[in-house]
Amino acid sequence: MDDVSIVIEEHSVSSVIGPNGAGKTTLFNCISGIYKPGEGRIVFKGREIQRLTPDRIARLGIARTFQNIELFAHMTTMENLMLGRHQFLKTGLFSGSLFFRRGSKAAQDEIENREEVEKIIDFLELQSARNEFVSNLPYGIQKKVELGRALALQPQLLLLDEPSAGMNTEEKQDLMIWLKDIQEELGITCLLIEHDMKLVMDISEKITVLNYGRKIAEGEPKEIQNKPEVLEAYLGEA
Repeated sequence: MDDVSIVIEEHSVSSVIGPNGAGKTTLFNCISGIYKPGEGRIVFKGREIQRLTPDRIARLGIARTFQNIELFAHMTTMENLMLGRHQFLKTGLFSGSLFFRRGSKAAQDEIENREEVEKIIDFLELQSARNEFVSNLPYGIQKKVELGRALALQPQLLLLDEPSAGMNTEEKQDLMIWLKDIQEELGITCLLIEHDMKLVMDISEKITVLNYGRKIAEGEPKEIQNKPEVLEAYLGEA
């Protein structure tokens, strides 16, 4: 990355585009704490986060999905979504072993977090996949489960790395609706990396274009799609 500066407005849906190797996922890795930038600052809600660990960044309210699905394949959809609630669990390992004691704190904790996960299952229409092992689900449904796990963290900023990959046309239409609902109903700011240009142009309020680790353009969709440098670097490539 070379002198890349991006400002994301709260409660907006923005996109980062560019050809393969442009630095898009590297940008996400820096924001989420997987990579530490050599210089510069990353500021979230007035706080510098570039030196924080990924778990601390997640606790501040930043969640993400991955270009290559990072789910637990031999766990069910419900179990994967419950893992997204780990930071809200009030009971420790010892207390958790007392779950089956009626009225225990662990039991109440489990019930409360399952109720939150059920809301996500309904929101993303994952009812039929609730008790299915993730490894048995179609790729497009797995992408939805990963989105659900990120939502389980109740983030303020949601980083989506190619969320429509592997989805059919109908699933992509549903994704656009969910993204708008995530923005408007849940009040979550969304930043996505995406190669489906129709989805990008339809959903984004602002688009940032990267090429070889540099920002070459930024603006509203109608501005971006007609810039010669963008057509040459990305749109024209396709």
